[in-house]
Amino acid sequence: MKSSIIYLCTFLSAITSFAQVQKTNTSVNQFTEIDSVLNHVLKDQHIAGFAVAIVKGKEVIYSKGFGYRDVENKKPVTPNTLFAIGSSTKAFTAGLIGLLEKDGKLKLDDKATSHLPVLRFYNDEMNNQITIRDLMAHRTGLSRYDYSWLLFNTANRDSIIKRVQYMQPSAGVRQKWFYNNFMFLAQGMIVEKISGKTWEQNIKEKFFDPLEMKRSNTDIKAFQNDSDAALPYLTVKDSVIKKIEYYNINGMGPAGSINSSVNDMANWLKVWISGGFYKDKEILPSSYIAEAASSQMVMSGGLPSQHKDVFFANYGLGWMLSSYRGHFMVEHGGNINGFSANVAFYPTDEIGIVVLTNQNVSQVPDVVTSSIADRIFKLKPIDWNGEAVLKSKTASLSEKQLASNAKKITILNTNPSHALNNYAGSFENPAYGTIKVSFDKNAIYAAAGNDKMLLKHLYYDVFEPKSVQKNGEIDTASSKMLFNFSSDNQGKIQGLTIQLDPDKNPILFAFKPDVKKVELKTLALYVGDYTLGAVIAKVYLKGDILYVLVPGQPEYETVPVDDYTFDLKILKGYSVKFAAEPRQKASSLSFIQPNGTFKALRKK
Repeated sequence: MKSSIIYLCTFLSAITSFAQVQKTNTSVNQFTEIDSVLNHVLKDQHIAGFAVAIVKGKEVIYSKGFGYRDVENKKPVTPNTLFAIGSSTKAFTAGLIGLLEKDGKLKLDDKATSHLPVLRFYNDEMNNQITIRDLMAHRTGLSRYDYSWLLFNTANRDSIIKRVQYMQPSAGVRQKWFYNNFMFLAQGMIVEKISGKTWEQNIKEKFFDPLEMKRSNTDIKAFQNDSDAALPYLTVKDSVIKKIEYYNINGMGPAGSINSSVNDMANWLKVWISGGFYKDKEILPSSYIAEAASSQMVMSGGLPSQHKDVFFANYGLGWMLSSYRGHFMVEHGGNINGFSANVAFYPTDEIGIVVLTNQNVSQVPDVVTSSIADRIFKLKPIDWNGEAVLKSKTASLSEKQLASNAKKITILNTNPSHALNNYAGSFENPAYGTIKVSFDKNAIYAAAGNDKMLLKHLYYDVFEPKSVQKNGEIDTASSKMLFNFSSDNQGKIQGLTIQLDPDKNPILFAFKPDVKKVELKTLALYVGDYTLGAVIAKVYLKGDILYVLVPGQPEYETVPVDDYTFDLKILKGYSVKFAAEPRQKASSLSFIQPNGTFKALRKK
């Protein structure tokens, strides 16, 4: 699975830097010290590379690349190297909403579903209460549900957004802050509906073009084919670097698909530092800038922890807000497979810092941002790099201990309850998608989206997924996302549960019978009345679909399992099976239910 089953490689500890340091009144010694600190970060964090830009007012005062964008071929990172910025995209998407409000096309406090009817929530209370501002501030009460799009991504945004209807809230509207990428997809779709243009076109026309962000794009192919694009990497076993696959986030684009360089992102920061302007041209309304950089929702208590002068944690509109050692800080990180980012600015100081790296779920953007801020603000430097190294070592030891404990609880000498080929089939959850399990050469595999996994038996009907790479290699790393199959009263596999979201119960994927096409002339042989004691059940056709009606009950649409057996679509575990000779009318039907099988004879 994307973020938890990825591979490793060798590390080349070389550092190549390209700088564009412009003339400013800031001392050369200050930049020399920053260079030294960042080179230590590159070495100690065991990453491929990263790039940094610092903005002061209208000027870029520091712009530099460290390490490699391509480790194998020793191609260096430059200030123009493209990286995926992940969720740092969100401020751009929210900005488009701000422009629509300026043009009178909507209000932030409008009901979200009124502008996007395809968006429906779990209940009418949510449909009627949730506003566009709620989407922008992550205060809908919906938790992340990230595996819904990570594992089951599609370019069809209507298809993805329809999953929201099946997502159960973890809290009431505006009661608690929960990060949710789907809410930024919804904003992008609102922009598309009102403007009549794609989100991608809007981003280019409203931001990339006027800000001269000529290197930036929203397309994975343009990113991969660029001559100065970073490759995605993962650091494992504490110091080993392995190249991984790019992830195409196209369907969820408004939540995180922008690819950019630090030089381009510096122009974006100038807009926010100046109150909405770039080269004296308004890009965003100053009124929107003020709202977006102001507290809209409390994220957490935000009490000082290790450092007493770093505190509070609120969310604005596409931005996170905090107090950094006496300086108001507005920032947003980003993580997508093989890339991490942080984009930050300090409004009252007119300072902006952007850090982009080609390392998966990396501490580096935060470490570098804080290390630079200490020196720009002439504060006593905190050893953020040393703290991050210690944190990584502690986390590594904890993971090893958890892995050791997991081995101890393995249940030995157990077997699956079914032959492996009986686990094959499709399993569906409407809030996520469909997992297809297949049997091949005495093994079972699961496919979810573009991911393929070998299911290794652990104990009973519990299997552990092992990622299968495009070259056929199988990951040996352990996974916490165990597949647990369940059976119905007839002993048939009826579903599987997977622990996808840590804050929720395991997710049930119900068995979905393959849709079998039965010829109309065959279906006609089953039409008629069937006597079951004093009850007469009717079987009839509507078009090419067979229905069953029992007095006092709703009519049941059926789904063919084979030529003789039909599941009742809305009743799991219930089916009817006809007894018939080829090309002869059925003589009887059997109602197969959890409490038994009941035979009804055709009424003569």
